[in-house]
Amino acid sequence: MSAYEALAGVYDALTEDVGYRRRADYLEKLFQKSGIPVHTVLDLACGTGEMTAILTERGYELIAADASPDMLARAREKAAGLAGEPPVFLHQTMTGLDLYGTVDAAVCCLDSLNYLTSPKDVQKAFQRLHLFIAPGGILIFDVNSVEKLASLDGQVFLDEREDVYCVWRTEYEKRSRICSYWMDIFTRRPDGGWSRSGEEHRQRGYTVDELRMWLMDAGFTRVRAYGDCRMAGPREKEQRIYFSAIRGK
Repeated sequence: MSAYEALAGVYDALTEDVGYRRRADYLEKLFQKSGIPVHTVLDLACGTGEMTAILTERGYELIAADASPDMLARAREKAAGLAGEPPVFLHQTMTGLDLYGTVDAAVCCLDSLNYLTSPKDVQKAFQRLHLFIAPGGILIFDVNSVEKLASLDGQVFLDEREDVYCVWRTEYEKRSRICSYWMDIFTRRPDGGWSRSGEEHRQRGYTVDELRMWLMDAGFTRVRAYGDCRMAGPREKEQRIYFSAIRGK
């Protein structure tokens, strides 16, 4: 089964504690700090479109792209009837991003960039983003830190909701910095029984120095790293690190 085919239908239930609105508040703080007016926003790797919906209702024009047709289908359903300009949804990968014009800002939320397990793909994604962010525009993304992924090695986790039950185990390979997640997802059927499906996900950890260098190589300037939803730099052993960068003019 392809990644997110099973997870798409239960993703929102399993991420209720993510705090999307708090994270949207933080994105807006970084928009304001950049000093440029932000109207059009790309939500890259938008998933089920929760951030897309929030930013749309706050008055931004959204383009939302994701590689998973199942996740995009959920995002389109969520966007139906939203106040504001209807988002444009694109079935595109991070490395194959291809817009018709430019945006004032691009965001890539909830460690989506970690799913690019090849450094060359991360560099290509930055190059594509540089093409489609307007000169002076801002890029904001967050990653799971190397320390966080390493700490997951050998762990088993359980997420349980009324109609969803998910067990996942992890394995971290130090040399490659790749963390593999094996997920068993159980969903309650209308007849009261349970259906089981499985998925495998892989993320790679990248250091602050690596990401800063690749952003600058792609033409971004004023690259900044922050702690999780903080305006200060990441602490030692920070679990989630945010980056902002300005598209050079």
